[in-house]
Amino acid sequence: MIHELPYVLRPENICHLESDSLYIGDRRVFPFEKRFERCETVEQVASALRQMVTQGGGPLQVALTMLRFVARLMEQGKLPFSFQEMERSANLLIEARPTNTTMKRTLQQLLFQLQIVFAQKTSLVEEVEKLVGAVEQHYDQIYHTMGMMGASLLEDGDTVLTTCFAEHTFLLSLAYAKKEGKHISVLVSETRPYLQGAHLTAPSLKEMGIDAKIITDGMGAHYLFEKRVNMYMTASDVVCMDGTVVNKTGTLANAIACNYFHVPYYAFCISPDTTKDGLKDLKMEERDGGEVKKCMGHPTTSEDIEALYPSFDIVPSSLVQGIVTPKGVLAPQHIKRSFS
Repeated sequence: MIHELPYVLRPENICHLESDSLYIGDRRVFPFEKRFERCETVEQVASALRQMVTQGGGPLQVALTMLRFVARLMEQGKLPFSFQEMERSANLLIEARPTNTTMKRTLQQLLFQLQIVFAQKTSLVEEVEKLVGAVEQHYDQIYHTMGMMGASLLEDGDTVLTTCFAEHTFLLSLAYAKKEGKHISVLVSETRPYLQGAHLTAPSLKEMGIDAKIITDGMGAHYLFEKRVNMYMTASDVVCMDGTVVNKTGTLANAIACNYFHVPYYAFCISPDTTKDGLKDLKMEERDGGEVKKCMGHPTTSEDIEALYPSFDIVPSSLVQGIVTPKGVLAPQHIKRSFS
């Protein structure tokens, strides 16, 4: 197994507990600063998620660490010692990022187990650590398994187009491909307005010794037209049972262009959502349009100009070649059969 991860994916840099506070790595300022947002309450943690201090898979790790945080506060008498308080805390995070259904479902599964812990009146901190540690180990194994699957899709000399920050699975795919002697290069869309591609993906790839070049969000089709892209790979915030993929805005345009130029699109999904049959079940996150009128804190247009910001794209299954899951690389139409 490859264990060395780039800075932003190391667990302690995503978030960690220190004294009576939870510290979240501020991905908005990386790679220029390695700064942490200090949270002393669950409300502050939820606010940090809404403010995009961490994105992608980051909120899942924050949510797991939040359970440890709340358990500590309860045992110190700083929060009511009750399952209802733990449930309230979890719901605050779920409501902060409604499109992140992996975080939601993981928290709900842990709440079910914690209800029993509260009833038994055992050591809360100790039991939470056991439960959360097991979940973290489970996901770590999944990341590496899917990374090896992703590497198997790549050929020596391939150029991969990606959107936003596809986290562990995509980066590990490239790491395993490199270990196999394959030279892979990546075109990274900058990903407005929070620039996750420029801030997170490209620096992480450089840190891993993988060739990466940044392009603007509208340049994907240009390089597809020039036949300089062999594959498109992204994360997915949600995968429905019918194979519909939800991912960061900009994914759909590239998926359409890939379909036109006959370039395969693969999405990584650690946990297809069995509660979502398709489009009708999706709750999409629409953020404040004012966020797209700035870049790195600087205005890009007049204050009185109206802007829109749909945070995510819905990609129809017909545009998806395959979905990389813990159960294999599946055709979209096979998701329901494999996960329901």
